[in-house]
Amino acid sequence: MPAQPPPAVLAAFGVAGEPLIALPGGQGTSWRAGDLVLKPADGSPAELRWQAYVYSRISGDGFRIARTLTTADSAASVAGWRATQWVAGQHEPRRWADIIAVGERYHAALGRLPRPAFLAARDSPWATGDLVAWGERPAAEFDQVPHIRRLVAALRPVTEPSQLIHGDLGGNVLFHPSLPPAIIDFSPYWRPAAFASAIVVADALAWEGADAGILAAVSHLSNFGQYLIRALIYRMVTERVVGISHPAGGADPWAPAAALALLLAR
Repeated sequence: MPAQPPPAVLAAFGVAGEPLIALPGGQGTSWRAGDLVLKPADGSPAELRWQAYVYSRISGDGFRIARTLTTADSAASVAGWRATQWVAGQHEPRRWADIIAVGERYHAALGRLPRPAFLAARDSPWATGDLVAWGERPAAEFDQVPHIRRLVAALRPVTEPSQLIHGDLGGNVLFHPSLPPAIIDFSPYWRPAAFASAIVVADALAWEGADAGILAAVSHLSNFGQYLIRALIYRMVTERVVGISHPAGGADPWAPAAALALLLAR
């Protein structure tokens, strides 16, 4: 993959001649060209076409979305690149309650959409983590990951129905002083909406310096401990599959979050 999208990609998406501006955040591979953001395609062509279709048919009520775009001949990716609308705003740290609130509005808009077929065929570290968290793949192969055994033992059934959700909201909500928050980089999963909020909480506890005070943002969600346990399993298993390791003798970023989830799930 070249460091920036080549001219043929710019032409295909209708931004030939526009200057390329490297965008911060994420994996450092996104570029703005005019009113588009171009980045390496991170899903199958079927998934990207589906995202373009879905996003063309929902409207924001208290949120904005970065719509997936296609070329004039309906291609959702060109030479390994995809395009979305550029939306004004920036990520702001520690706004977890606002991220959870806008996520709930967004998921209400997605709530009636059917489950896309491509989800069943996904094979990635994130898909593996999700399947283990929901008991659809054996956890035993990951029981050497710290905390996994205790978390799996504390799992209990949940009754909220599954729907289409964004499984990585934490770093993908942009705030603007005069516009509603914008949601970018859709990561689709078919799970209860509370799971998306739990992932935000898990990430904040492990990586962003949150403490138990963050639970005020999810106090209206019943049985939240069960969703937080699943969110932690999802993230921990994904880390193991990706190969992320923490320095020997260093602080375990997951320990406080696991202790809190187990306390909530009693």
